[in-house]
This record gives sequence, C-alpha cells and structure tokens, in this order.
Amino acid sequence: MAQTVQRATASSSRRRLQDTNTNASSSRGKSKNTARKSTGGRAPHRSEPEDQPQDEAAPRKKKRFRPGTVALREIRKYQKSTELLLRKLPFARLVREIAMDMITDMNQYGEGGLRWQSSALLALQEATEAYLVHLFEDANLCAIHAKRVTLMTRDMQLARRIRGPWGGIY
Repeated sequence: MAQTVQRATASSSRRRLQDTNTNASSSRGKSKNTARKSTGGRAPHRSEPEDQPQDEAAPRKKKRFRPGTVALREIRKYQKSTELLLRKLPFARLVREIAMDMITDMNQYGEGGLRWQSSALLALQEATEAYLVHLFEDANLCAIHAKRVTLMTRDMQLARRIRGPWGGIY
C-alpha cells in the first residue's frame, strides 16, 4: 500500500512538472517584441555559460569605443594643451639634415656643419607646427565643402593653392 502511494505521488508530481514546462514554453513563444539598441548587424551579446565558473573564464577584453569617440576626445585634449606635438630631437635632426643639404661650402663650416641655438630650433618648430595646424584646418574645410569627413591629399593641395604663393609655398 505504501508503495502504491509513493508511485501515485511520483507520477502526479511528474505530470505537474510537465504541465509547468509546457505552460512556460508556450508563454515564451508569445513574448512581445520590444525595441532594442542596434548591434550593427551582429548577433546580440550572450552571457557566459552558467556551468563555467567566473574564475576560470578568459580575461576580460579591453573596452572598445564607438568610431569617432576617441578621435573627439583627442581633439579636445590637444586643443586644450599648449605643448609641442612633434618630438624635439627628431625635428632638430631633420632641420640639421636640410641645412646640410643647403650648404655649398663645407670648408667654412667644417664637418659638423652649422651650429644651432636651441631657441632657434624651438622657434622654428613652433612656426612649423602653427603652419601645419593651420593647413590642416583649411584642408578640413575643403573636405567639408566637398561633403566629406575624410581628409584627402587633394584637400591639402587645394588649401595650399587657395592660399597663394606666400601662404601655400609653391
């Protein structure tokens, strides 16, 4: 008698479990569609499987920002700052190399070539950076005028041509 009671309760509990599973699956099938943020054509992110503990999971990936976010942050950073954008030593080497090419009489200056004051190199670098920043601003305006956001070589050439022989260096 005790065995039949146990069998009856076991079979009734199985039926109840099956009934709840069918109700849950039917309610899942008729869920409402809600608006979701676009994922750019990729499948939505799925969470890690439950059977794997968090300690054994792979290390977290570095956060990726949307395109343009970092660029805007860098623009704000460099507009606030006043430090030089080009490194001093590579710029000085370039200036010395160009000056060596311009010298015709090596006997007068020796093997070392011209000697430069640090303040002269600094003034030359300030002027060069100001010229380049202004040129990029003008070229960006040319790109925007052409209904583009990408800067191209032809924008730089047009900006230099519009400036004329004194502002654009022909």
